[in-house]
Amino acid sequence: MTLEVIVGDLGDEAHATALKSLLAEYALDPMGGAAALAPELLESLPGKLSSRTDYLFVLAVADGQYVGLVNCFEGFSTFKGKPLINIHDVIVSAHARGRGVARRMLQQVEAIALERGCCKLTLEVLEGNQPAQNSYRAVGFKGYELDPVMGRAMFWEKPL
Repeated sequence: MTLEVIVGDLGDEAHATALKSLLAEYALDPMGGAAALAPELLESLPGKLSSRTDYLFVLAVADGQYVGLVNCFEGFSTFKGKPLINIHDVIVSAHARGRGVARRMLQQVEAIALERGCCKLTLEVLEGNQPAQNSYRAVGFKGYELDPVMGRAMFWEKPL
């Protein structure tokens, strides 16, 4: 498998189509919630994302097919006084898993973060997604704590 990782461009129709297709595939996977995304949501995403100055994405292309996507948003660390990049989605098509696609895309995101002067990358992962956890650990991610007495950080949400 010949693999290329590229920075996505929502102005490129092929990139926008790949974004929608890979997100749709991921949503159907148990790790993505196992429920289809609404077609109108998928169609509107490229436009909504292109209006955000904090958004970036990378795509993996294997043998002419889009097989991976990482969606990211830039944030800011008040404790470091520098930007950070939050990795929101890491998607690898089922037929391309186990071939280093996620690792290569995460390395590209890290290179972008370093160019931007970011202090860290952040992401979330489900407890039961051991393959993803293994991929993330392999490129240096780990849980964090500010003080061992207080324990490790947890990710919470409140739907609105």
